[in-house]
Amino acid sequence: MSAGEGAGPGVTIRVAEGEGDLALVRAVRREVFIVEQNVPEELEYDEYDGTSAHLLAVAADGTALGTGRLIFGNQARKLTGGVEGRVLLGRLAVLAAARGTGLGAELVRAIEAAGAERGASEVELHAQVQALGFYERLGYVAEGPVYEDAGIPHRTMTRAL
Repeated sequence: MSAGEGAGPGVTIRVAEGEGDLALVRAVRREVFIVEQNVPEELEYDEYDGTSAHLLAVAADGTALGTGRLIFGNQARKLTGGVEGRVLLGRLAVLAAARGTGLGAELVRAIEAAGAERGASEVELHAQVQALGFYERLGYVAEGPVYEDAGIPHRTMTRAL
């Protein structure tokens, strides 16, 4: 799937396949979450990584720019309170050099599309409080109280597909 114009010419978003793509996914997440946000490495990589779909945004030269994760099926039901048809969007990360280009929004839409392809009717995500406005602009609605995850305030948000 190709990204739209917002992220720049030659940027593509695809489902990560193979160890090479997964290494790029891990590198983006390491830079954004572990290095920039000081999330402990043991919290960043978890048991859901192996069963999730990972989307990867790359420049024309193959350089990784961003990523996001889709948890679906039984794993999603377990994490979203058993809501049928709901998937979980997470680990959305865009490298600093690609921020402000529209790539984050394009990644969200690509993850939503991947969820819809798997039969989802609704997406849940756990947004950092500082990112609530970003997700609200994409149609997500906050619900429930603010809570801490990896030492960072978060809030659950949902959007019907």
